[in-house]
Formats: sequence, C-alpha cells, structure tokens
Amino acid sequence: MPGENVTTLMLGDVVGEPGLAALERCLPGLIKRYGADFVTANGENASLFGMTAEDARRMLAVGVDVITSGNHIWEKRDFWPFMDGEQRILRPANYPPPASGRGFILVRKGERRFLVVNLQGREYMTPIDCPFRAFDKVLAEARAEAERDGEAPPCLVLLDFHAESTREKEALGFYVDGRASVFAGTHTHVQTADQKILPERTAYISDLGMTGVLDSIIGMDRDLCMERARKQIAYPLRVAEGTASVQGICVSLTKTGRALAIERFSVV
Repeated sequence: MPGENVTTLMLGDVVGEPGLAALERCLPGLIKRYGADFVTANGENASLFGMTAEDARRMLAVGVDVITSGNHIWEKRDFWPFMDGEQRILRPANYPPPASGRGFILVRKGERRFLVVNLQGREYMTPIDCPFRAFDKVLAEARAEAERDGEAPPCLVLLDFHAESTREKEALGFYVDGRASVFAGTHTHVQTADQKILPERTAYISDLGMTGVLDSIIGMDRDLCMERARKQIAYPLRVAEGTASVQGICVSLTKTGRALAIERFSVV
C-alpha cells in the first residue's frame, strides 16, 4: 500500500503438513499481492499438536517474521530448548514463570519496529495468569526495552490472543483499543466475519481461521472427529488430507500504528 503506510498479514493456525505446504505455496504470493511489510502466523499445530524445529524453520524461511502459538506449544517437550534459542517463536506471555520461551518480541524491519505480543485466554481454557494485566505488563517491559536500546517505544503493536471465548476476545479487544494496532484472535480454527476497526483505531477480528484443510473438522480428519463426538471415546486424531487454504487478515496501518483498513482472506 502506498506512502508511509504499513501493511501487515496475520495468518491463522497452521495445521499439519497440509497447512505447512499451503503456507509455502501461498505466502510469497500474498506478500507480493498486498505489499506486506510484516507477517505473523500461529504455528502451535504445525506438527498436529505442537511444533518441531523443522516446522519453525520452514515457516520462517517462507516469509513469516514471527511465529505465535498457544496452549499446544508445550506438547513436544524437546521443542522447548529450540523455543528458548529462537526469539521469533512466541508462547503466550501470561504463562507463569519459569515457562520456556518468551511472550513478546520487538522486531526491527527496515526503518520500522514492531512489537508482537502473544496472549492466551482463560474462559473454557486453563486458568493461567490474567491476559489483561499481562498486556499492560508487556507494554511496560517493551517500553523499557526500547529505552535501553535508545529507541522510541514501538507504536506498531500486533496481538495474537489465543482464546476459546468470543466474549473474552471482544472484551480484551476493547481493552487494548488504541494501544494495539491489530488484535487477532486464534485457537478455534474457524474464521469469523466480524473484522472491523474499533473506535480508537485498532483493527479487530475474533478469529483468523486456519491454514489447513477446510474440508475437515478444524483441520482434523472429519470421520475420526465425528466418531469421537458420537461415541465419546478419545480416538487419536490425525490431520485431514487434501489441499489446504491460507486464512488470515491484511491490515493497513499508519506509521503511528492506527488502523486504516482490514481485509479478511481465504486463499488456496
């Protein structure tokens, strides 16, 4: 997009090998199509549940600047040391210490600095630390980190809120309105059609959707999911087979981090 505006893409949960393949197939074209300056993608299900180092490297190599996650990031314990060493992979910031990894990152790209924040909800999920207070704490820590580096505090703030409850997502969205540039919900794998710009110019969507096979049940084999629901037996899940789509949003921001436009997409 023209002038000094900033364009960012935020992509929904990458689900298994079909999702990784779709990301590799579609993301370069999406970056070119939108003239994207910055890309985030949620990767917590890239290896069914959890991630591997290979998954992360594939996502970063194809153009993702920061990988966000959620409750499933802990599934593969041997991934934790890699997450400690690779700062571009985030886990929700409101996990209590001493959790591996980090919950936010300041990234300089060209002349711009982005603050990417990852938080997790508590309604219908594990009741970890408060995401509202955690956001306030992250902003304070990011401001202090910028000051130590002799930089101005970042005004381009991208938030991935990994949560089940739409009510909780909307509540946090209004809470951060004017302080976050973009609020993007993840976790349900079902893309919502409520993209909008909140009163204080934060771009909002309740859920980005997923980068996975749409002819499925949240990216998983639908027959197995139906059997689990019908019989109440926890059969092991497997990723659905087929051609995957990439779902997410494109947001145009001013250089001061105020949202100008938000567009939802789903491409094959």
